[in-house]
Formats: sequence, C-alpha cells, structure tokens
Amino acid sequence: MDFTLLHARGDFPRIAMVSTHGYVGAVPPLGAADTGGQVVYVLELSKKLAQLGFEVDIWTRRFADQPEVEAVANRVRIIRMPCAGRGFIRKEDLWEFLPEWCDYAIAFIEEHGLKYEFINSHYWDGGMAGQFLSDTLGVPHLHTPHSLGLWKQRQMERDFPQDRDVFEAQYNFGRRVMEERRLYGDCSLIVATTPPQLDMLAGEYDVPSDKLRMVPPGYDDNRYFPVSEPSRQAIRKRLGFRGKVVLALGRLARNKGYDLLVKAFALTAERHPDALLYLAVGGQDMTPREFQMLDELRTIAARLGLSERVRFGASVPESELADYYRAADLFVLSSRYEPFGMTAIEAMASGTPTVVTVHGGLYRALSFGRHALFADPFDREDLGITMAKVFRHPRLRQRLSRMGAHKARSLFTWTGVAQQVLSFARNETGPSVLVDDTEWDEPWNDGD
Repeated sequence: MDFTLLHARGDFPRIAMVSTHGYVGAVPPLGAADTGGQVVYVLELSKKLAQLGFEVDIWTRRFADQPEVEAVANRVRIIRMPCAGRGFIRKEDLWEFLPEWCDYAIAFIEEHGLKYEFINSHYWDGGMAGQFLSDTLGVPHLHTPHSLGLWKQRQMERDFPQDRDVFEAQYNFGRRVMEERRLYGDCSLIVATTPPQLDMLAGEYDVPSDKLRMVPPGYDDNRYFPVSEPSRQAIRKRLGFRGKVVLALGRLARNKGYDLLVKAFALTAERHPDALLYLAVGGQDMTPREFQMLDELRTIAARLGLSERVRFGASVPESELADYYRAADLFVLSSRYEPFGMTAIEAMASGTPTVVTVHGGLYRALSFGRHALFADPFDREDLGITMAKVFRHPRLRQRLSRMGAHKARSLFTWTGVAQQVLSFARNETGPSVLVDDTEWDEPWNDGD
C-alpha cells in the first residue's frame, strides 16, 4: 500500500467526514443496499473541500474484502474500521456495533497522529460515531442528518397504517428518534439540507435556532450540464431511446414511489401514444425484497396494459448518468417522501424538464412552470396530467429545460455547498444565507 495513504502529511488542515453505513468507495456501487445519494454527497463534498485547501478523511465501516485505506482523489481518502465481522449490516441495525468501530477509529487516529479541524458526520449512525470522536478528541462536530426519524416514521405510518408494527421492527424508529434527540443536543451544529428538515428540527426536536443551519445538496457542474439538440439526439440513438421518454431512477425502495408513478403514467400514456416510461431501478446484488418490489411493479404495469410502455433497466453506471438525464424528455421524482432530491437536481442541471414530488423540500426552491413542475404522487390525476403537460406544450418544455439548468447552477453546485459548510464550521457567519434567501421560499400557496 502507498505509504502516503497511511500517514498524514500535515501540509493542510484536516477534516473528518463520518459516514458509517453502506458501500462507501472511490467508485461506489450506487443502487446497492444503503448506497445512494448520501454516499454521493459525502464523496463530492469531500473532493470540493480538498480543492479548497484541506486534507479529508472519510471514515466508514470495513466489511467484505474492502481495503482499510483507499484513495479517492488528491488529498481525499477513505479509512475503514471494522465492527461486527465481515458481513453487510443494515443502517437500521448498525448503531449497536458502533462502540467497537469507535475504539478502532480512535486507535488508528492516535497511532497515525491525526489532528482534525472539525468532524462532519452523516445520518444518525454516523452522527453517533462522530459525536464519540468529537468528545474523545475535543474537536467541533457538525452533523448532517440527511433524513429525520420522526418524519420518515410519520410518512410511512400514514401511508401504510396497517404495517406500523412491522415498520418499528424493521426500522428501529424508537431507538433512532431517541438517539437523534441525544445527538442533536450534544453536537456543535446541525446542517439541514432542506427547509422542511429545518422546520422539524426546530419544531419537533426542539433544537435552538442558533444551532441550526441549512445547506442544500449539490451536484457536479463539470458533469451535469445541457448539450445541444443534435448531441442529445445522438445520445438518444446510442441508448436506444425512442418516443417521449419519461425517466425515473434510483434505489428500489417503497418510499421512492415507483408504483405511484406507474399508475399515474397510465394517464400520460392515454394522451400521448408515443410516451414511454423508463425505470432504471435496483442495483447490483439485489435482495429478495428488491426482486419482490420489481415483480410488483411489473404486475402493476401489466394490469394497466402498460407492459409494452414501461421499460425496466438496471441501475445506471455513474459514468453514464448525465447522458441518461439528457436523453430523457422528462425526469420524474415521485417519492412518497424525499428530503434530498439529488437526482432531480442533476436532471435539471442536465437540461431535462423535471417533475418533483411535493413531499419533500426541493419544490419550495422552485417556481412552478419556470424551473420545474411539481405534483403529489399520491394524486394519480395530478401527477399523470402534470407529466402530460410537458409533452403537450413545447414552449413549456423549452422553458423548463433552460431555466431549470439555470436554477441548478445558481443554487446547487458543490463549490457553494463546501464554502458554506466551511464558514459554518469556522463560525464565520450567522444563520445560513439560504434560510432567508427568497429563492428558497418563492411565493406559493397550499391551496393552489
């Protein structure tokens, strides 16, 4: 192994990013269990922080055949510590094994003489580990929740009240919410990613306002950008896209709302005979539950007479994502609840007209009909007709393509995200600029 991977050079101040669950890697298998937008967030933020003059260590769990240390980019590396053996552990179950992980992490830090300016942890399991490191090392701790236990619990129990006991057994909501409350009281600062998170942290978790900041998720503007129409057509030909293609992609999870999207697409398909829904869902090494969800989606499509109009594809390789967005005529984020919305941001940045769920925070940053459209995926007619409007009105499609990309560049680049995180860590500013920025709450009316 490269000696420089194991030993700190000391030329730059150092930051610890703690994200303990999932397959965190230099080239992560997106779509694998517990491996999605959060992993992308951590990797991209780390790379940008390094470009701004830091060394960044991404701390995660070591399992399977993963190396202890892995280079990601210049001045960015992944450090993996073991706990509970070599098998995969779900993020809902990892919390009870974190004391062992922390012991290994502290021993590694002491052995290699690592000094950190601050710790930025992610999700509640990473937050528990990050707080232990913070207490032991005497280093400030910024925590980024990504999602909140209370919000997820209420959404799932509202949508499937008959499964309440199953959800508790599966997701450990009681333990999660208890640990979240303790974590939010102990950490130095909390960085929410959307306005609804900020509202719930203050109103439901009783976090004082001077401890809260908000920074939206970001995207790589060197990868996601619009191309000319001839280039787009060439991409479509290479990918085999024909007709009016509606794209959705991501992990196979119930909260993503793919079943709601298929049902709503039936209305779009009635109005546009050449419309086709492409679902790039799932990932490598799918679980039995994921195969079951995929079969359920196929069954819904068949029952609606859409077997020839709904295509199922494997998860899209990271290197191909931008071209899939560009090739599509419409991208839809149909989640039952979505605190993040990373794929919608990337689609907008690529010049693709986008429909965004109203069960999340992203839509509050957008002007309907200018930057994107938004709809309620639980309302089949609302979502189905909203999708159809993009195909019916060419000027609307052109405006969404142009202004959506502009909006993404103005709010969501990783450079801006990294600069804000740094300013908060160093206590250089008061409340987040974006909390008070009118772009995050353009006039809207729940009754409209």
